[in-house]
Amino acid sequence: MKKYDVKCLLCGEVHNPYSLSCKKGDDSLLRAYYTAKQLMPTDMPGLWRYYNWLPVEGIIEEGSGRTITYKSEKLASALGLDDLWIAFNGYWPERDAYLMTCTFKDLESFPTMQRLMEQEEKRIMVVASAGNTARAFAHVCSITGQPLLLVVPKESVHRLWTIHDDNHSVCLVTVEGDYFDAIALAGKIASREGFVNEGGAKNVARRDGMGTVMLDAVLTSNELPAHYFQAVGSGTGGISAWEASMRLVEDGRFGNTLPKLHLGQSLPCAPLYSLWKGTDAIDAACPDEMYDDVLFNRKPPFAVKGGVKNALEASGGDIYAVSNEEASYAQDLFEKSEGIDINPAAAVAVATLVQAVKAGNVKPGEKIVLNITGGGQKRLIKDYELKQLPVSLAVSAKDEDAENMVVKKVTEGFGV
Repeated sequence: MKKYDVKCLLCGEVHNPYSLSCKKGDDSLLRAYYTAKQLMPTDMPGLWRYYNWLPVEGIIEEGSGRTITYKSEKLASALGLDDLWIAFNGYWPERDAYLMTCTFKDLESFPTMQRLMEQEEKRIMVVASAGNTARAFAHVCSITGQPLLLVVPKESVHRLWTIHDDNHSVCLVTVEGDYFDAIALAGKIASREGFVNEGGAKNVARRDGMGTVMLDAVLTSNELPAHYFQAVGSGTGGISAWEASMRLVEDGRFGNTLPKLHLGQSLPCAPLYSLWKGTDAIDAACPDEMYDDVLFNRKPPFAVKGGVKNALEASGGDIYAVSNEEASYAQDLFEKSEGIDINPAAAVAVATLVQAVKAGNVKPGEKIVLNITGGGQKRLIKDYELKQLPVSLAVSAKDEDAENMVVKKVTEGFGV
C-alpha cells in the first residue's frame, strides 16, 4: 500500500512524491496526504517516532532527536496560566532532549536528507540560511556524507558550528548581504548542473518534519491545544503546525478544532506582520538591530495557496510584533522559570505569549502550546566541544561574478 501522495493544493493533481512544485506552474504549495489517517507512534528513535506521517521510506538513525513536550509550572504560574505546555527543541539531557544543533531545524534536515538518499541523489545539495538551518543540514550531512554547499550571510557565520570532527562534506560560503541575498545566490547555483536545491518551504519533508512539534505536543497532552505560539521568519513553521493540526483533527481522537496560531516576529524587521496587518514594519536597515536576524525573510510564503495567510485565516490566528526589550525580558523570564537557556528566536515566541496574555487573547484555563524552537546551547557546551565550520569562500552579493566564483570553488573542493 502506498504510504502517501503529494498533491497540488490548487489543481488537486497528484505529483511525483519528490516534487517541489506543480508542473502546471500553479502558485501553490504541494502537500503530503498520508494513507494512515490516525497517528500511530512507532518505537523508532527521535522524530522517526512519527514515521507514519513523514514523507519518507526509511530513516537516518544516527543523530536523530525530537521535540520534548512537558507541562510548565513556573512559567505558567508567572503568566497566570493553568494549562501551558512547552514543546522544547534543543539539547537538554535532563529531559531527554537531544536535538544536537539546539534548534528544531533538525526536524527539517533529517527527513529532507532521507528523501535525497531515496532518490540516490549524488549532486551537491545547496542550502541558503541565516544560520540555524545551515547548522542543521551541516549536522546531518556530516553523518551521511552528502556533499553540501551552505550559502549564508556574512553576519551569520558565528552560528555555523558543529559537534562533528569530520565535516569534509560541507562547503561554507558567506555573502556580504542579507538572507535574501544568500537565497538569491543559492538559487542561481542550485539551477546549475551538478547542484540540487533542497526546496525550502516547498519541500513537504521540511514542513512535515517541523509538524512533528505539534504531533508530540498533542500526543503528550492528549488533545489539540486551543492556542499555539511560535516565532517565525518565513512562517513555514506556522504552516507546518497548521497542516499537522488538520491531520490530527481528521484523526478524530484529539478534538475537532484547529489551534489558533499566534506567530511572533521581531521588530524592526517584521515582513509577515506587515503583510498581515497592512502596516509598514520593515526598517530600511533590516536585518540590523533585530533581536535575532534568523527571523528575517524578505519574501516569505504569505499569499501562496497553502501559505501563511491561509494558515492564519483557517485557524483564526494572528501575528505579533515584538520589540527587542520585550524579547530580552521574555528570555530572562523563561530561563529563570524553566531552568534552561533558549535561543533569541525562541525568546520572541515567549514575548508573543506574554503579549497575548496581557491583551486577553488567551484565557488562563485554555490549553496552550509554546514552541521553543531552539535552546540548550549553553548546556551543550558543558558536554561537547563546538567546532566552527571554516569558511571556504567569501563573496559580495553585488559581485556579478559571485555565482561563477562559488561554483568553481565548490566543484574544485568536492572534486567534481
